[in-house]
Amino acid sequence: MDRDPDCLFCKIVAGEIPADKVYEDEACVAFRDINPQAPTHILVVPREHIARLDAVQESHRALLGHLLERVAHLAREQGLADEGFRTVVNCGASAGQEVFHIHVHLLGGRTFRWPPG
Repeated sequence: MDRDPDCLFCKIVAGEIPADKVYEDEACVAFRDINPQAPTHILVVPREHIARLDAVQESHRALLGHLLERVAHLAREQGLADEGFRTVVNCGASAGQEVFHIHVHLLGGRTFRWPPG
């Protein structure tokens, strides 16, 4: 599995940096964001290092489906499903991506506006 030794999220996945993990399996890890933008703000990241959404290949199709299914599972588990929640995947610095390891933001627990920013 690809890993970037300089990537913050790869280090969290490997257990080298502590995080408030709420879920993990053989394909992904989910943990609370250290700078939450909502009462619930969880990041779901694949164990495999993929820098950006536009770097995804056809071989990643099942992995991406798994990530989104886990986001939905976590939203239900966190009590967000009834009121609603937001998911965000930023791609590139100008879109707000700060850590270049693909990840899905799960945000909930407050009302969101549109457009987001």
